[in-house]
Amino acid sequence: MKYVVKVADKQYEVEIEDLQTRPVIARVDGQEFEVNPEDGVTRAAPKDTKEFKPGDVSKHPAMSSISATELTAPLPGVVTEVFVRSGEVIEMGQVMLIIEAMKMKNSIRSTRAGTIAEVLVSAGQTVTHKQMLVKFTDTFVYR
Repeated sequence: MKYVVKVADKQYEVEIEDLQTRPVIARVDGQEFEVNPEDGVTRAAPKDTKEFKPGDVSKHPAMSSISATELTAPLPGVVTEVFVRSGEVIEMGQVMLIIEAMKMKNSIRSTRAGTIAEVLVSAGQTVTHKQMLVKFTDTFVYR
């Protein structure tokens, strides 16, 4: 999936391969990074020796503006099931809801561990690409 991230009036294109594989491969302006969400470490791909520690990831220009307080729809479709509710503590990678698009059911997983502040959609609702689905509290939960 490709994302456009805006940092200080500059836009970066971030391409994420498969979020279910480990490490997750992310490309930012042509530079590859290996991300291991479970251990909180981001490493430049083997051809580069740069390493980002958990506290340093937000210092990378392309990563600093990614909102950790909301989850948006990666594709348009119809929400068929919602598995979370406000106040619930969830794990990173946990399936939060299902969006059906083009007769395919797509599991939408949490991009972080934390507490749900608000669920903004319900089963049967049609959603658009990048529509906000869930809001998290501002506090991360590390496990």
